[in-house]
Amino acid sequence: MNLPQQRAATPVRGTERSATRRAELIAIGRKLFADTSYDALSMDDIARQAQVAKGLIYYYFRSKRGYYLAIVQDSVAALVTSAAGGARLPAVDRVHRTVDGYLRYAESHQAAYRTIVSGGVGFDTEVHAIRDGVREVIVTTIAEGAYGRGDIPPVARMGLLGWVCGVEGATLEWIDRPGLPRDTMRELLVRTLGGTLRAIEELDPSCPAPPPARRDG
Repeated sequence: MNLPQQRAATPVRGTERSATRRAELIAIGRKLFADTSYDALSMDDIARQAQVAKGLIYYYFRSKRGYYLAIVQDSVAALVTSAAGGARLPAVDRVHRTVDGYLRYAESHQAAYRTIVSGGVGFDTEVHAIRDGVREVIVTTIAEGAYGRGDIPPVARMGLLGWVCGVEGATLEWIDRPGLPRDTMRELLVRTLGGTLRAIEELDPSCPAPPPARRDG
């Protein structure tokens, strides 16, 4: 009676080991591609620095490009999860939560953040599409926090997208040159977002800016 259960358990353990090994290779790849450009790393270089057989990387990812795309996709998923929480919070609090989650991720996962924003492939439409996707998610998250909806008119979308692109550059500078506390950085970005939201409201009154947060004391 126990034999079928034992047979069923074996593939599960194998799948778990495989997923763990794949995740380990992705973690290694984040650091490698953060420090070295895509074109400068060969599969031999990657295997040597990861201290694994080159065939193992081909087994999990099929190619260097497949490996890189998996790293970017995994990093993007983690960033989005970190930034897009707090759906039940009031509008202003949700905006603060989104910006804070974004900065916490960048601060704690600097190599992964650089991979998402800077990359190392050069012009690659698929990689750019992944990066554009995370921008759209952040824009939608901010729009839902500010306006209570993600479907926004072109002026609002362009204004928020411009703000997100500015946040990327500022955040890269922040993690490269530490010194500004995260709380201060968050408040700076939230206040520049407030300016963007007010400008959007002036150009399109259907998107009113949320009232500023009240400060106690």
